[in-house]
Amino acid sequence: MLTQGLVLVGNHPKFNNSLETARNVAVTKTPILIYGEAGSGKKAVGSYIHNHSARKNARLEIVNCGEDSQMVEKIVLGYRDDESGRFNRGVLELANGGTVIFANIDALDENFQKRLYTILQELPDYELDVRVLATTSKNLSKLVAAGKFSRALYTYFNGAQIDLVSLRERGTDVELIARHFITEFAAETNRGDFELADDAARKLSDYNWSQNLSELKNFIRKTMSTMEGSILDVQAIENGERKVEFSSAETDEDGFKLMSLKDAEKLLIKKALVFTSENRTQAAKILGVSIRTLRNKINEYRTEGTSYFVNLR
Repeated sequence: MLTQGLVLVGNHPKFNNSLETARNVAVTKTPILIYGEAGSGKKAVGSYIHNHSARKNARLEIVNCGEDSQMVEKIVLGYRDDESGRFNRGVLELANGGTVIFANIDALDENFQKRLYTILQELPDYELDVRVLATTSKNLSKLVAAGKFSRALYTYFNGAQIDLVSLRERGTDVELIARHFITEFAAETNRGDFELADDAARKLSDYNWSQNLSELKNFIRKTMSTMEGSILDVQAIENGERKVEFSSAETDEDGFKLMSLKDAEKLLIKKALVFTSENRTQAAKILGVSIRTLRNKINEYRTEGTSYFVNLR
């Protein structure tokens, strides 16, 4: 399914179940928590809920709770401009009759979490009718247990939850979404029709997109902007792999980048080989595995077409 302006494309059963839940809750006023990995389309699903509700002709406002805490508070509640003296209304007032999405609500300042809960409870007292949604890529129940997130605010949003499946679990949906991004980019740049070769589609489907839709979109657009011709084939994909740096936007509290286990394993093996100047015996010893296991992993990555291992001596 594709909604205008939103990337909600796919046939995977879990994806379709999430979308069906979104359609069902759209007609209610229940606060919704949308959970999913970074780049999985949480805000798009929130917009989908708004656009399929009776509020679709009213305003939709999105607050990024990861911004500076004082700025977030001003955006939510409004503030008076120091120079002009003019009062800028907050999103809760601007979106009266509409919807507000609190994106990355896990990043909301802990002190403001408690205040926001009180404010949301008191909206009817100020004659404000606002549908409130929140998105997160974190396990809020664990944050509550650790004392890092307000239990009251978690309970407010957890009346209904929509869980989004990661892109790497969606199989052939990757090809459908890639084709959508290709068509979108071609239209934006007036470059005519582009074709995605079957072998390139399979290669894209096999990749572990740790940043989901946002990473796939970034890769497609950057690859197409530098490729020659109108066929996105395996060679173009491999050239794109060398030119585009895949990076994780998520880090844990220690500052480590988060990635799938498979990607972490591949990266660790590559680093061991580089460190030992591609001496497989030494690399296997450092990694604590047999030379046979290391050889099998290298062959696996080579078969997948990962450029470093393909070119490994």
